[in-house]
Amino acid sequence: MSRFLRPTLEGLAPYVPGEQPRAGVYVKLNTNESPFPPSPAVLEAINRDETARLRLYSDPTALPLKQAIAETYGLTPGNVFCGNGSDEVLGLSFLAFAQGTVVAPAVSYGFYPVFARLFGLKMREVDLREDFSLPVENFENAGAMVVLANPNAPTGLALSLEDVERIVAGNPDHVVLVDEAYVDFGAQSALPLIRRYPHLLIVRTFSKSRSLAGARLGYALADAALIDDLERVRNSFHPYNINRLSLLAGVAAMRDTAYFDRCVQAVVAQRDRTAQALRGMGFHVTDSRANFLFAAHPAFTARAYYQALKARGVLIRCWDDPRLREHARISIGSDADMTRFLQETRAILAERSIP
Repeated sequence: MSRFLRPTLEGLAPYVPGEQPRAGVYVKLNTNESPFPPSPAVLEAINRDETARLRLYSDPTALPLKQAIAETYGLTPGNVFCGNGSDEVLGLSFLAFAQGTVVAPAVSYGFYPVFARLFGLKMREVDLREDFSLPVENFENAGAMVVLANPNAPTGLALSLEDVERIVAGNPDHVVLVDEAYVDFGAQSALPLIRRYPHLLIVRTFSKSRSLAGARLGYALADAALIDDLERVRNSFHPYNINRLSLLAGVAAMRDTAYFDRCVQAVVAQRDRTAQALRGMGFHVTDSRANFLFAAHPAFTARAYYQALKARGVLIRCWDDPRLREHARISIGSDADMTRFLQETRAILAERSIP
């Protein structure tokens, strides 16, 4: 740390992304990436001619991508905001709408408290219940911007649309941000509420269900006035925030609904098969509606499980947070990945003489 860093940022603890090993060959189930390649339409869109146009700036309005997203969800381009990954959309949303305090679940996406600290906000964390479910009543009349992930991360648990509406309706004077990064894998989207609640902001990503984590594309859906606010902030910071090739990839991926449906269905089926297998081995597994599982075994901590799997060439995610030390997060990979993961898990249990 240099002596020039602003004093208010000296205690900033940055977000720690999932492990990205540069050496060794691992089955990588730690960062919730898709096990499938991008749509073939994406590969056609990013061609030699388009690559040659990288000398030119990208479209600062992202209008073709906004149109593709709007058509998919029955909205207008004025209801869509596009960002460099959903993390940029989240960060700009905190900057635009949070005043003084942000209310969020105590166990959720780790970037929320980082953004709060970065922008000089207080984070009021609402404890989850013992089973990791979210106490909806504690988010009503919050008196501040509310941020929640649905499904939640890393638990995978999802709120019903009725519960989401209770929270939105209960905070009419503050933006309610619903982070739907994983919604395509089995949760109810808050999309039907947009026309009734001008303070609802839905944030989504292309990284999970549309296989474009490396393209860095995210978007928000909301009333046009909220979108205009986000555009004002974005254009004051980073007007060319999405590169030309990512814009093309996003349009192609959004429009290839058949490929999207096949990939999502395959992930969901594999998730449910893997959850059943883990439960059969004595794991507690939450009812995940995401593309990952949240699992704990009474015989060892998540850290011990992570280390044992890594030694066998499989990566999962764990945390040292006392609230999460028993539970590991396991991304859903390909059929071969999950077969290998289950084989190594059985071997670890056998080594410990756990039936």
